[in-house]
Amino acid sequence: MKRLTAKEEEIMRIFWEHGPMFVRELLAFYEEPKPHYNTVSTLVRGLEEKGFVKYRPYGNTYQYYAAVSDKDYKRSALNDVVAQYYNNSYTNVVSTFIEEEGMSVDELKALIARIEGKKANG
Repeated sequence: MKRLTAKEEEIMRIFWEHGPMFVRELLAFYEEPKPHYNTVSTLVRGLEEKGFVKYRPYGNTYQYYAAVSDKDYKRSALNDVVAQYYNNSYTNVVSTFIEEEGMSVDELKALIARIEGKKANG
């Protein structure tokens, strides 16, 4: 899955949190100074080209909606990071958290319990 720019991810968060909407509705979620309508429209069309959003036509305008879930995007991004920086090893990721981020033994035990619980529940 392709990565999103910060501006694209901002738009996707709006879709993930608020559902389908028209470009003009997206503008309401921006802080002042709001971007120009054409800027947001161009970004949304780019997201559509990348396969992240789809649309439903309504007369001469379009209502856009997320075609990729937040969960799927996060999973893909995490897999990319693990592949690129940790040699495809989640063991290396956990080792980094223990060695560099100060993950405690209790936190590690809780993580193991969660994993074992998921495996036991299928």
